[in-house]
Amino acid sequence: MQHRSEIDGLRAIAVLPVIFFHAGIDFLSGGYVGVDVFFVISGFLITTIILSEIQEGSFSLINFYERRARRILPALFFVMLVSLPFAWMWLLPTDMKDFSKSLIAVSTFSSNLLFWTESGYWGEINELKPLLHTWSLAVEEQYYIFFPIFLMVMWKVRKRWILSTVLVLAIISLAASHWGAYNKPTANFFMLPTRLWELAIGALIAFYLLRQNTEVLPNKLLSEALGLIGLLMIAYAVFMFDEMTPFPSLYTLVPTLGAGLIILFASSKTLVGRFLSSKLLVVLGLISFSIYLWHQPLLAFARHGSFYQPSTMVLSALTLMSIPLAYLSWRFIEQPFRTKGKFERKTIFTSAAVATVAFIAIGASGIVTNGFEQRATQSNVTMKSIDQRWRINAGLDLECTETFTLSEKCNTSDKPEIMIWGDSYAMHLVKGIMASKPDAKIIQMTKYVCGPFLNIAPIVKPGYPVSWAKECLGFNMQVKQWLEKNNSVKYAVLSSPFEQYLSNDSEVLFKSGKQMSANIELITAEFENTLEALVNMGIKPIVFSPPPANGTNLGRCLTRAEWKGKELNACNFNKDKMLDIREIVYKFLETIEDKYQIVRLDDYMCEKHECNTHIDSTYLFRDEGHLSHEGTALLGKKFGFYESIIENSSGNANRISERKSIQSNKEDIVILDSLKNKEIKPKGKVISINAR
Repeated sequence: MQHRSEIDGLRAIAVLPVIFFHAGIDFLSGGYVGVDVFFVISGFLITTIILSEIQEGSFSLINFYERRARRILPALFFVMLVSLPFAWMWLLPTDMKDFSKSLIAVSTFSSNLLFWTESGYWGEINELKPLLHTWSLAVEEQYYIFFPIFLMVMWKVRKRWILSTVLVLAIISLAASHWGAYNKPTANFFMLPTRLWELAIGALIAFYLLRQNTEVLPNKLLSEALGLIGLLMIAYAVFMFDEMTPFPSLYTLVPTLGAGLIILFASSKTLVGRFLSSKLLVVLGLISFSIYLWHQPLLAFARHGSFYQPSTMVLSALTLMSIPLAYLSWRFIEQPFRTKGKFERKTIFTSAAVATVAFIAIGASGIVTNGFEQRATQSNVTMKSIDQRWRINAGLDLECTETFTLSEKCNTSDKPEIMIWGDSYAMHLVKGIMASKPDAKIIQMTKYVCGPFLNIAPIVKPGYPVSWAKECLGFNMQVKQWLEKNNSVKYAVLSSPFEQYLSNDSEVLFKSGKQMSANIELITAEFENTLEALVNMGIKPIVFSPPPANGTNLGRCLTRAEWKGKELNACNFNKDKMLDIREIVYKFLETIEDKYQIVRLDDYMCEKHECNTHIDSTYLFRDEGHLSHEGTALLGKKFGFYESIIENSSGNANRISERKSIQSNKEDIVILDSLKNKEIKPKGKVISINAR
């Protein structure tokens, strides 16, 4: 196969957006599509190599696997080896156990399956996984195992059916991918069957070019235009897609077909081809595999080594560090192992087998010992203590978290006096109310992510689409219907982070079926309508705000501080570091607190300038925003959650007055005007609304 330097340049165009996206560069919101470009390139190159050798009668399956082993395993195993001491020094037992699982999964070409069964691809927890990026290698490795065998069999049985069979499989895979993006997004993201069509695009191009055995179009002007369109399609996806784009799906055709157009039309005779063949891009393309291998461990271990999320500048600098590291591993590891004269086939396979067994053994040891939890002698942090502090705070029972139920597990009395209504931020209040009044008569009516609104529900793509929003509306309607028949409930405690309604680009579904973008006026009006409906039923509504938050996983920060023998105060944060979305929510609640009772948790948890994440040795948080079991119980008892509900709000009014006295009227006006125009953007990443 003739070397094409423009494809090396295309590799550089693919890898750079990926690594800087993972560093948190906001304007590269779709940088993850670089992986999809890689899939197209791999499909093209592998198919070209295999078919060319089959046609020449020189193809050997063992030779093919040897070349793949030389190309992938030495650099991959070296990065895994270098990661081990940093994992030992910095990972908490729970993270070390997860890392140990990933050592086994990477060694057995199944890391995509592991990450599918864990927590998906998006979110803060996955930024902490040093080997998360190997999911794409697993997809390719699985493809390398099956596709050559498929071509060999088809070549002997029905050669003329190969192209049509690949085309049919690609269409089926694309259809499954688009369906999965809306119905099974996590499996859809990681699995080969729903990624196969991307590799197949490259394979189909290889079939075509081998059959043509010439340039696709002799018309230079048209080739220039189509190559440029391909480059612009990739650029559009990189800058315009984001984490809310259903992916992979039909949307993924934009970067993948763009890559296909470049492979087809951007020859060395075109401007795009010459641009991609520039020396810098070619060099970056040649070391792109090692760049990809290095970047994620660098970023993940930096996040583990810090109490707070490292700044974008720090993460970007670490990302740039992956380039010289990549050159060194390419020069001294990739290149020597790919040279047959230096390492024989037997050496390659034997070394790969030994390394595989070694990493599996280390991984198994990490699992059996609960992440080598005895590493830190200065603390009592164990897997059991972590699980205890980080466990889901579902209120009375996990049964009360998904569907409407009148189960006895979800109430403390046949004639409840207080109803807890909302999402997980309502759930985590239950233990606090019970701690302040152990015999409180309550009933819990909660559903993850589904806020307490009667007429609207959030549409949160891709995990909570329109179909889920309809379920949320149905759930809240059942709550209302039950209340209308009940005469014992006197108080309704409502809570939510409200960010699923107030974030930029939030959408809501109405009972009528209408969808529209949310805005502060709409959400305020709809929430007041809900509160008024409760009042008309003779029920007093009390709204609890979400706790203060700064975008850091505070439960993890506290555990890390204890693990390292540091003061828990290291996790406290200044008010000026509050998430912008949390400030928006607090301002939203202030607009209605003249009419309705609002309990602001930041009044309890923050002093004049600093917000507390713990009281003595008790963690108040279990994650980014939810209160821990012990934290909510301590706050509830200390500040009298039950009394705040059933008594007049005079004490709360005093806190409101005190809080407002230190705020500037001018600042309030500016912030409220910004809310109306939706100009405020979150600092860093918005807290995950479905964290459990």
